[in-house]
Amino acid sequence: MTETGPLFVSSGDLIADRRYQWALDLASRGDLAGAADLLTQTVELAPGFATAWFTLGAVRDKLGDRDESIAAFTQARDRDPEDSQGARLQLARLGGGEAVPPMSQAYVRRLFDQYAGRYDAALTEHLRYRGPAILLEAVEIVMRTTGRAMHFRAMLDLGCGTGLAGAAFRPLAARLTGVDLSPAMIAKAEEKGIYDRTAVGCFEDFLAAAAADRVHYDLVLAADVFVYVNDLAPIISGIAKILVPNGVVAFTAETHSGAGAMLLPTLRFAHGEDYLRRLLTAGGLTAQHLAKTSVRSEKGVPVEGLVVVASLQGS
Repeated sequence: MTETGPLFVSSGDLIADRRYQWALDLASRGDLAGAADLLTQTVELAPGFATAWFTLGAVRDKLGDRDESIAAFTQARDRDPEDSQGARLQLARLGGGEAVPPMSQAYVRRLFDQYAGRYDAALTEHLRYRGPAILLEAVEIVMRTTGRAMHFRAMLDLGCGTGLAGAAFRPLAARLTGVDLSPAMIAKAEEKGIYDRTAVGCFEDFLAAAAADRVHYDLVLAADVFVYVNDLAPIISGIAKILVPNGVVAFTAETHSGAGAMLLPTLRFAHGEDYLRRLLTAGGLTAQHLAKTSVRSEKGVPVEGLVVVASLQGS
């Protein structure tokens, strides 16, 4: 999932709202130049209309006008403090802002609330998503190698979405908890009856609360989740604090040959292998399995990734 449809919130000016809608209609029919003209008129009438600025940026981008696109996305960013449409990501993609900006919670929540109804089909049928199966195989390898049973008293599924990973691991867990930032995704997961408990919230807050309440887990999963996080350090550290002795964390990540994190053209983050190893070590975790893989395809091409299973050092 990399894009959302136009977000419409009234500008408060009826004429500006109508011009915005006409611009969307023109753009849908391929008249990008006409749409840009109408959107320019719209923001002149309603300078605070962040949605129109964002749409103007997208149209200017399609017209190949990088400078004007950056200018419009900058206005969208400045007029929407929550960055609900991801203007900062667009600016980074165009080289007009931070190189690796964080995704705002408002943007991620909106992205997945919008896709919740067709998420399973989009991933499994069109993107050939296989994250849960890859994670399950990796965890099995580690548990078999260390002579441990494939059963977990308490399991946490970070970024559980609609429950695809949860369904794969449910038979192995006495108690399964799922957390996700999107209420719509959580609602879909609850319909399946996979989880003993679900929660809506950001990962860092959830992990911090669990640590404060001394709630611990034998296995923490993150399937195709870290691609939406630029800085993984707080999350890896937070996971380490809620693992039981011999507890395991298993996750997938998209990767690249460079260092640190990088924003991809898909508006997802890739993380270098050395970066992940450093974070695990800093968090007191030992990588027991780290292998190249591909959990999904993009336009029919497998996406380069990693599958990682780690446990607490000295536990």
